[in-house]
Amino acid sequence: MLELSFDDPDKLVTVTHALSTRSRVDILRLLISKSLNIVEIAEALNLPVSTVASNIKVLEAARLINTELLPASRGAMKVCSRNYDDIHIALHLDKPDPKGDVQIYEVDMPIGHYSDCEVTPTCGMANADGMIIREDEPASFFHPKHIGAQMMWFRKGYVEYLMPLEIPTGAKIESLDVSMEICSEAPNYDHNWPSNISVWVNDVEIGMWTCPGDFGDRRGKLNPAWWYEGSTQYGLLKTWRVDKEKTTIDMEKVSSVTLDQLSLQDRHKLRLRIGIKPDAVHQGGINLFGRQFGDHDQNIKMTVKYVMNPDVD
Repeated sequence: MLELSFDDPDKLVTVTHALSTRSRVDILRLLISKSLNIVEIAEALNLPVSTVASNIKVLEAARLINTELLPASRGAMKVCSRNYDDIHIALHLDKPDPKGDVQIYEVDMPIGHYSDCEVTPTCGMANADGMIIREDEPASFFHPKHIGAQMMWFRKGYVEYLMPLEIPTGAKIESLDVSMEICSEAPNYDHNWPSNISVWVNDVEIGMWTCPGDFGDRRGKLNPAWWYEGSTQYGLLKTWRVDKEKTTIDMEKVSSVTLDQLSLQDRHKLRLRIGIKPDAVHQGGINLFGRQFGDHDQNIKMTVKYVMNPDVD
């Protein structure tokens, strides 16, 4: 998700300008499910190729899309893909908190550093050099090599992480964010393969997201050269946020779970679980991406906002 605010006015102007014409909005809409070259976009929108090319430059300058040159029958073609599923624009200025300044604590957790798991096939994991455990063998998830995973997948079950929570005693937590690149796990890949993916914090399910499918129509932007064509290539970057009132996924409310229910105050760690519930309607599995796979250069990212307020019990 792309977040914009008055804190970065130049970026705000650039992005809103890129969204200011119907043609560019239509281009972004076309790129929701697959990548297209400029000629394909022009044909779909019934626009001149030159017009589409100029609009693509504006969207690329705003980093709303990514482009790459690929070989074509005559020379090369520019292929376009979207960078973001959601854009959040905050048209307000942050006001100083009367209780103190808001502080941020972040943890970047590699996907292979889980503390517990329970998985069923299909399952496996890989890094930039190759497969690191035996495929479809759940016991292999306990092999010491699992800490090096940069991509992992399983059809049912969960992985659980112990996340450090090193914030000062007495600090008041304002929000907890957890973001990751993730998608369903289908045979090979299938864009129509829904999966009900849940996230828990300290055994409390904070929210379930239904991923629409397992994406493999193009190579992931970060995938190593050895990774197989015709298989999962990338996921979607999703953010779960818990605050004092609710839980959201990409700013859309998904549950009424609040911070008070997570028992975080004055604790030095939390347990984060990502998985498929046994009674989920769509048990379509999980692909979880690290820094070296997919489209987004990140691991599992936890962000905690807190305020120092020793006078509050």
